[in-house]
Amino acid sequence: MAGDIDELTRLVAAFRDARDWSQFHSLRNLIVSLNLEAGELLELTQWKSDAEIDALPIDLYGREALEDECADVLLYLLLIAERAGIDLDAAARTKLAKNAVKYPVERFRGSNRKYDAPD
Repeated sequence: MAGDIDELTRLVAAFRDARDWSQFHSLRNLIVSLNLEAGELLELTQWKSDAEIDALPIDLYGREALEDECADVLLYLLLIAERAGIDLDAAARTKLAKNAVKYPVERFRGSNRKYDAPD
């Protein structure tokens, strides 16, 4: 991914602050908004076949809609992390390390089962 998470967070916070929207951005409201935007991302797949969904990035309108909804989800996630004092880079790296322990390659390569499912 091009860019820097911290710089993007600064940009979205500046956008928010210029409009005095921080007053509406409680942690709860941000989490609700993130989920509403994730729902809009999900809506792009409603009633579509896997082939139609896979074609979204190729279609001009589909790609723009996909980009817009992904961006909305990311922007709210950045605001949540900023509000909660979470370093997303560090949190993501820590989560990857936890998942590596839960899902060792030799046991889960090519498998979609949950870590606590029997072999």
